[in-house]
Amino acid sequence: MKGKKPAKYPAPKRSASELKETAEVVESATEPMIRTQIYLSKAEHQFLQGEAQRREKPMAAVIRSFIDEKMEIQDDPWKDNPILKPWPVKADPEGCEDAGINLDHYLYGVPKDYIKVKGEWIEAPALPKNYYESAAVKEAYDKMIKETDESQR
Repeated sequence: MKGKKPAKYPAPKRSASELKETAEVVESATEPMIRTQIYLSKAEHQFLQGEAQRREKPMAAVIRSFIDEKMEIQDDPWKDNPILKPWPVKADPEGCEDAGINLDHYLYGVPKDYIKVKGEWIEAPALPKNYYESAAVKEAYDKMIKETDESQR
């Protein structure tokens, strides 16, 4: 290895679009920031650039806000958790005849996937788009299903 010179690499040429990050004072940080590097797909990079432009913030601030959202802990994750509600008790000792095809309805309280009409199980009508936003729409849909579904009589 005698006489071999160390390799010199030219400084990378950067375009203005690559240098959009600017120094920003982070007011909420109580400890020093750690610089890191990540690889993004082209689609991910374009998405982040669009979000950064829309929010008028650097891409790094957008990424930190996404991470902060995921790190937030709910006030009470056990409150109103449908999976912790007791299994519905029916008067029929055989249980629910449609438990296999409407399991999510009985476990989580979502609308049924299938209803019984004229003795046959058919797919339930599609939920209205604003079913979860409008109490009136939810009530009207649930009433229609209750009147149509023979298994609820």
